[in-house]
Amino acid sequence: MPDQVVAASSLCVKLAQNDVIDNLNFTIGRGEVFALLGGNGAGKSTTLKTFLGAVSPSSGTASVMGLSVDADINTIRSKVAYLPESVMLYGHLTGIENIEYFLSLAGIKQAQPEIEEALTKVSLQTDAWHKNLSHYSKGMRQKTAIALALLREAPVLLLDEPTSGLDPRAIDEFNQLITTLANSGSTIFMVTHDVYGACQVAHRIGLLDKGKIVGMFERKNNAHIDIEEVHAAFSQGKIK
Repeated sequence: MPDQVVAASSLCVKLAQNDVIDNLNFTIGRGEVFALLGGNGAGKSTTLKTFLGAVSPSSGTASVMGLSVDADINTIRSKVAYLPESVMLYGHLTGIENIEYFLSLAGIKQAQPEIEEALTKVSLQTDAWHKNLSHYSKGMRQKTAIALALLREAPVLLLDEPTSGLDPRAIDEFNQLITTLANSGSTIFMVTHDVYGACQVAHRIGLLDKGKIVGMFERKNNAHIDIEEVHAAFSQGKIK
């Protein structure tokens, strides 16, 4: 069992007196990809926002690296890289300039060779490094954001609908990158409605419905999670 890095214990969240998250329990280990899969309104993004400290639990706990989001959120944020569905970077700056700027905000100084090494690791083509982000595709923006996370040495990545709006080739490239990061020890918590992508990269998938995990799927014999089994449960609500 890998070291526990991210954990939810009896986690509940109420918004406007409605139960958005209802008694969530899961752990994510070092080097593991865990996907929370569900449709619109299932509570996926609220769960992620709870780990970022943007939403407060009404009961139960959410923790990262043994730190509670209630008591230690500033420390947690220094250890976490968050990739939203729409990456917020500056279009008038180049890829390298964006990275340099956001690293400076975090008080981190990285030399040009280290930045170039990170961009190489995420497979961003070299002819894009010095182009303004206004010319980047969504997939290229995501790669830039992940390179930034690598340079911050954030051990935990939180991903919100990471493959939304990507073409099939970009999805495959993104999935390969996530697998590489997990193999190098990163802990990755993603929320998504993309059944195919989740089955390709996740070690475990929690199926979320109305704020509750109603099914859990995991790899067997190091093979991908069975997409047909998950798709049937996701589309029909029939959990074995």
